[in-house]
Amino acid sequence: MSDAEELLYGRLLRHVRGLGRVVVAFSGGIDSTFLLQAVLDAGVDYLAVTALSPTMPAQDRCDVEGLVARMAVVHRFIASGEMEDPQFVRNDANRCYYCKSDLFRRLTALARAEGYDCVLDGSTVDDGGDYRPGLRAKGEHGVGSPLWEVGLGKAEVRQLARWKGLSNWDKPASPCLSSRISYGEAIEPASLRMVEGAERVLRVLGIRTLRVRKQGETARIELLEEDIPRLLQAELRRQVTREIMALGFKYVTLDLEGFCSGKLNRVIAINGGA
Repeated sequence: MSDAEELLYGRLLRHVRGLGRVVVAFSGGIDSTFLLQAVLDAGVDYLAVTALSPTMPAQDRCDVEGLVARMAVVHRFIASGEMEDPQFVRNDANRCYYCKSDLFRRLTALARAEGYDCVLDGSTVDDGGDYRPGLRAKGEHGVGSPLWEVGLGKAEVRQLARWKGLSNWDKPASPCLSSRISYGEAIEPASLRMVEGAERVLRVLGIRTLRVRKQGETARIELLEEDIPRLLQAELRRQVTREIMALGFKYVTLDLEGFCSGKLNRVIAINGGA
């Protein structure tokens, strides 16, 4: 770890210490895990909170439980409510805004009720790119983002997380399952389970970075370029196709462009926004 990175981490700790008692929105991803570690190191009073939802993969909940145990943190699960919001379910381009609004409304209410000064999330400076309506919800509810505020990007977070010995420092990003469903297609529990099951088919093969996008009755698989040749092997291709179709998909396709985070947002750029 370079002197510059140690100085940056020290700056983060000083920043966190100035925030008072904090509620940390904890998803189990690397960004919120690193933020939580910084909160622990800063020695401030805190509560880590994870919202449970049908849009959260079961494996992510297991990951959260494991991290909570290893890090020995004060943690609470709460129920989310986005699936009760017709605006979220209809799945337009503001889907993430409705979801984050629900989450931050619940977290800020909890913070007020229990005497915490602020709510924090793990956003970094890199989250300013792509199409992220959830950032608007963050601003509306006054949620702080210490990693962003001290200038940390995702690559630096991973480096620092590795230095701190966090077990998930190299965990691929795992956005919620609703991000796999094409805009305009209603978000339903059955569709979420289809997507989760299809991704599980691929993960048991040892493939870590992937997405299965649901576009109507079609499952479109995105893999890193180095993983594509493997899935084109005839026997494995037939096996994967068979198992994914058994989940309810009528068609299974492989995106030859490969994995690209936020690919479904291209339609927003084409249509000129929400």
